[in-house]
Amino acid sequence: MEILEFYSLPQQERDRWLGAIRQSDWAAGQLLYWLLCSGAFRPLCGKTARVYLLTDGEALVSFCTLAELDDVRDTDLGPWIGFVYTFPAWRGHRHVGKLLDHAYQTARAEGAAHVYISTGHTGLYEKYGWHFDRLLPDMNGEDSRVYVKDT
Repeated sequence: MEILEFYSLPQQERDRWLGAIRQSDWAAGQLLYWLLCSGAFRPLCGKTARVYLLTDGEALVSFCTLAELDDVRDTDLGPWIGFVYTFPAWRGHRHVGKLLDHAYQTARAEGAAHVYISTGHTGLYEKYGWHFDRLLPDMNGEDSRVYVKDT
């Protein structure tokens, strides 16, 4: 398996992986697809925002983002790991842990004191060493569980 960074790829490869992201059965995956296609991802999430792809040959296994901003907006917290998704055929093997660790290590190397995840899930991120920190409103005004990992 290999981790690729979307923006570092040639356009032809980006287009191929965009097609794979589009195949996700998750509304946020579809939103990420639209944000990437329209060029709105970095303006919305930060100029250094990245998209990490965990691949197995020609297959997209998982993806996530590492960005200055996420769906919890009115805060000075960051950076954020977001859009965390694993395709159904690959679930149950902890593949997403490789991406979470990669994004975390990248943020750590760039000097972040903490890395955050905003989610509605309970029990997923704890398996990978993340700790529930607090509830904060997301862009829709709904409570989001914020997880943190100190670097």
